[in-house]
Amino acid sequence: MAEVAARAGVSTMTVSRALKRDGAVSEETRRRILAAVEELGYVLDLSAGALSSKRTGFVAVLVPSINNSNFADTARGITEVIDDQGLQVLLGATDYDIEKEEHLVQTMLTRRPDGIIVTDGRHTPRARRMLQAAGIPVVEIWDLPAEPIDHVVGFSNAEASRALVHRLYQKGYRKIGFIGGASRRDSRGADRRLGYLRAIEELGLPVGRTIAFGDPPISVEQGGQAIVHLIEQWPDMDAAVCVSDLSAFGAIMECHRRGWAVPGRIGIAGFGDFEVSRWAWPRITTVAVNCRTIGLEAGRILLGALDDVQRKRTPMPATLIVPFEVIEREST
Repeated sequence: MAEVAARAGVSTMTVSRALKRDGAVSEETRRRILAAVEELGYVLDLSAGALSSKRTGFVAVLVPSINNSNFADTARGITEVIDDQGLQVLLGATDYDIEKEEHLVQTMLTRRPDGIIVTDGRHTPRARRMLQAAGIPVVEIWDLPAEPIDHVVGFSNAEASRALVHRLYQKGYRKIGFIGGASRRDSRGADRRLGYLRAIEELGLPVGRTIAFGDPPISVEQGGQAIVHLIEQWPDMDAAVCVSDLSAFGAIMECHRRGWAVPGRIGIAGFGDFEVSRWAWPRITTVAVNCRTIGLEAGRILLGALDDVQRKRTPMPATLIVPFEVIEREST
């Protein structure tokens, strides 16, 4: 900063004001300073200002996976909202592991983010204590936790899966199985299985027809392997609900290879309305949730809470339920 100030012929304080754009510097002086910054490749160090303002300018966001288009869309929605306020996202991936989430929560909080957005409403006891004690807005997304830490933007995965099974029943399917992960790491997948089981019981359909296959997120290949196990165990199966569209796509491709007509031999449904579900053949029946909307609303709630803190108002915890939709396509 001293080098920039010397080159522009101003004080270091003037350089700081010009780069923060607080309006206390003339446009001519600002242009001269910005030219010096460009020549020297200088980047303003915000850490000192953060100590006095107690704002660091970034928001921590934890998602289960960075190669999942749904979570990518959610992160994009968050970024769209907070970018307008000059905030940046520091992204972390938990790999569907709450122990790893605990470590990431601790790591993120040591950097004092202005707020934190976490995917899911289930955490280790220690992670929950850290989030509660952080003194910053916390938004839990993609779930409806029974005991929210602070703010929530999500939907009931169990209710969505239940609605999907009821729709299949309305279409005449009576022997419906479920393909999910073999690990409890994916709590949303566990909720979808729970919704399936509730619907099966409500409708009086054959029970126990579930396959647990692979660690989350279940891959296309694992979906293909799982559908074979499902039909081998229950040859009269007429429909399968898959925990995600990716596993449903793998199941359909394996059925094609084996000459099992979809939906003539077996109907297959997924979850998530991934892009692949709209371009597969047959196109995949699924549950759609607007992933970007989850991000947009989480960002807005976070900004509102930050504004309350800035104005010394007590933020009121908010819960926003995002709608879901069962979309029927050719796979069923």
